[in-house]
Amino acid sequence: MKPFRWNRTPDTDGALAEVNMTPLIDVSLVLVIILLLATPLAFESSLSLRRTQTAAEQNSEEAVVAQISLDIISDTEVMVNEALITVQELPDTIGPLLALAESKEVAVQCADDVSHGTFVQVLDIAKLSGAMGIAVARN
Repeated sequence: MKPFRWNRTPDTDGALAEVNMTPLIDVSLVLVIILLLATPLAFESSLSLRRTQTAAEQNSEEAVVAQISLDIISDTEVMVNEALITVQELPDTIGPLLALAESKEVAVQCADDVSHGTFVQVLDIAKLSGAMGIAVARN
């Protein structure tokens, strides 16, 4: 007769009555992984947060800037959304506006007597301040 598993023969050792532990361990490990992944989701879904009325009003007061427009008036002056500033003040002014802006796009319009260097400098400042898109408007 051929040898059985682990060199047993049915005649000498009796019936093979071992429990195969591999499927039991596999199923147990899968259940542990599922529980480890599901536990954080259960805690996150049980927390419900509501904003207070004052927080909602405060966020509505911090209105998102729809568009930022730069009008280069002269070699030293730029108008940012109807506010007149110098070119040196531009990074400090446009940075917070771009942080609040939804689209991060800047529209630039330049006067005819402005030098090319100032125009490029303003474009560079806008780009370094976080502008994702720059639209140049014609006069």
